Amino acid sequence: MTDDTMTIREMCDAYDVTPRTLRFYESKELLFPFREGQKRLFTKRDRARLKLILRGKRFGFSLEQIRQLLDLYNTDDQQLTQYSRTYEIARERLADMVSQRDELNQAIEDLKEQLKWGENIIASMEKSEKAAE
Repeated sequence: MTDDTMTIREMCDAYDVTPRTLRFYESKELLFPFREGQKRLFTKRDRARLKLILRGKRFGFSLEQIRQLLDLYNTDDQQLTQYSRTYEIARERLADMVSQRDELNQAIEDLKEQLKWGENIIASMEKSEKAAE
C-alpha cells in the first residue's frame, strides 16, 4: 500500500466491510477503484466516499440517494448544491425516524398494557382454580 492507495483487504479492515460490499458499491458506481493487474486499489477519494456511504446507510439513506449526493460533489458551486440537498434529505430522514420512534414507543406502551391485562387474567384464573380445590 502507498500513502495514496489501499487494497481491498486494507479497505475491509479499515472500514469493517466485506470485499463483497466493496465490489457491490463499485458495481453501483459509488466507488471507483483502479486496477493494477487483478488488484483493486482504492484512492483517498474512494475512502472519503466510502465513509459517506457508510454514514448515509447508517442514517437510512437509500443507495440511490447516496449516489446522487456523491455525484453533486463535482458541481461548480463549491458544494453548495451537495450540502443543500444532503441537508434536505437528512431533515426528511430525521422526521421519518422520529415518526417511527413515536410509533414504536406507542406499540411498546400498548404491549405493556396487554401484558398487564394478561397477568391480571392469569392471576384471577389461578385464584379461581385454587378456590375451587
